[in-house]
Amino acid sequence: MPQFVPLAERIVDALLDSSPALAADAGDHRGDDRLPDLSAGAVAEEVAMLRDAAGALSGVDDDALDPQERVDHAVLTAMVERRLFERTEVREHEWNPLAHNPGPLLHALIARPFAPVDVRLASLAGRLAAVPDALATARATLRDVPRIHAETALGQFAGTAALIRDELPGLLAAAPGLRATVEPVAADAVAALDGFVAWLRAGLAAGKPGRDPRLGRRLWEARLWHTLDTELSAAQVLSRAEINLERVTGELREAAAELADGPASDESVRRALDLLAAEHPDDASIVELARHTMEETTGFVDEHQLVSLVDDPCVIQEMPEFARGVVVAYCDPPGPLETAAVPTFYCIAPTPADWPAQRVESFYREYNDHMIRNLTVHEAMPGHFLQLAHARRFAGTTRVRAIGYSGPFVEGWAVYAEELMTRHGFGGLPVRLQQLKMQLRMSINAILDQLVHCEELPEAEAMALMTGRGFQEEGEAAGKWRRALLTSTQLSTYFVGYSEVAEIAAARPAGTTQRQWHDAMLAHGSPPPRHLWTLLNT
Repeated sequence: MPQFVPLAERIVDALLDSSPALAADAGDHRGDDRLPDLSAGAVAEEVAMLRDAAGALSGVDDDALDPQERVDHAVLTAMVERRLFERTEVREHEWNPLAHNPGPLLHALIARPFAPVDVRLASLAGRLAAVPDALATARATLRDVPRIHAETALGQFAGTAALIRDELPGLLAAAPGLRATVEPVAADAVAALDGFVAWLRAGLAAGKPGRDPRLGRRLWEARLWHTLDTELSAAQVLSRAEINLERVTGELREAAAELADGPASDESVRRALDLLAAEHPDDASIVELARHTMEETTGFVDEHQLVSLVDDPCVIQEMPEFARGVVVAYCDPPGPLETAAVPTFYCIAPTPADWPAQRVESFYREYNDHMIRNLTVHEAMPGHFLQLAHARRFAGTTRVRAIGYSGPFVEGWAVYAEELMTRHGFGGLPVRLQQLKMQLRMSINAILDQLVHCEELPEAEAMALMTGRGFQEEGEAAGKWRRALLTSTQLSTYFVGYSEVAEIAAARPAGTTQRQWHDAMLAHGSPPPRHLWTLLNT
């Protein structure tokens, strides 16, 4: 019978070696000069490795392990099985061009000062040199690309080319001796990116419909099971989301009645939200507003002793172009294996330059001053930034939790953090209204996710659900419709994760302060909530 710790470490090394993106996210820099190899041969080798790993893990007697290692065994097994499922069943690299975008891996070397400039440029030269072959593989591999994925990829790949053109000169100015090495491969990479964009555009111009971006029930439910790592069935997720939608709607009507001085009705909700929507930033001020709200939220968490703060840096900046088109904001932390003192990035996207004035106004009515406060809670303090900073401090006998984290736990904590802050009075009634609106959005996300991929929900009905029951602005709803088609099962992680994390938070033992219990919840990395119960009770 294999010993778990050395087996787990060998599998972790194999996973990091097979996926430069996973290694970069984890903070392991041994593969910094490589891009993912998504050719048929390389994918077949990865599948063989994953099957071997799954077989070896099944031979471990997990009952003989201590609680921490038992959780590591479960997390690693689930991770291996999920990656095997993605490669053999979903096969997204064969139809989704976004899976081939080198932008995030190039940006990681450009933006994060984890090593001297010359060291990062040497690795960057390797990745840039790999771009033409990687995109040739993409063109040979991709078939029946969904139109919405092709349209989104046009912007992202053009953004990656702009990243190289705009950001590389500054790095080379600090290490001019590498110009002769880096500039030729950078020029070839930009040419390959431009060529790939032209190829995508030609496919769109030819009117090719591509495959349906909806996964269908069988594949979606299987992916949901792998994504959530929970005992809940798809039917239970949908039912609970619909019940929560009703509950939160009632609370929102009551809060709106107080703000708008009227009856607890949908009309009062719309009047109250209109009042809040009028107070909003613009493209020139949204990033600065996010910085200001970071100061507000940090002070509030400290004053109310909600969870222990950290001294890790968090840089708030405009979202790079190559990452736009799916989400409005994101948190990009250093990986748990990172040894250099590098910051977390909280990135927020202004509106695209080609948007008409009406759509820009709609966007900022949705992301008004009070919603940005709530968004900062979710993305940064005490949401993703703080939770992931605590997670990086966990040290187990294996590196499993450094590479395997639970989306439901990470998103669930961030949504719970929104509720926690407003329960203690952060932002007063205006932010509470926005937080309740986000709770509606979270519930609708889970409903939308399932109905779009399993029931062929029409766009008109989806928009009516979001703008009606969800009180969303037209622009926000249109963006979420695109996201529902571009992704699958991720939109369900918010509701399921929140439900499970909030249940754990409510089980705080007598005599334990709120900060002590929250610190304990965040002290084990980012495991699936069902395993957190085990860890907290040992």
